[in-house]
Amino acid sequence: MERHAWKAVIRDGMITEYIRRHDEIWPEMLEMFEAATIHNYSIWNVGNEIFGYYECEDPVRAAEVQRDNPVSRKWNEYMKDVMYVQVDSATMLPLPVKQVFYKP
Repeated sequence: MERHAWKAVIRDGMITEYIRRHDEIWPEMLEMFEAATIHNYSIWNVGNEIFGYYECEDPVRAAEVQRDNPVSRKWNEYMKDVMYVQVDSATMLPLPVKQVFYKP
């Protein structure tokens, strides 16, 4: 199992809306996470920043499924008015956060 993290910025005044949309996460998104072998997905907030963390069994598959899935593209379009995220042009996924410490 590999660990992955990412970060993004919530647009001013939009944190309540961001949380509301995640409280109503689409079932199709949860199915996509399952197909991508993504588990233990959590998102954390401080100020206008959010930090996401997940574990996946197959990182190549996780990247491919997220990049190629139309539900993922639809979700990203749905969320762009409440957040800004830098993406890796090769994977079209959020730039990963580099791990600097780990204690199992």
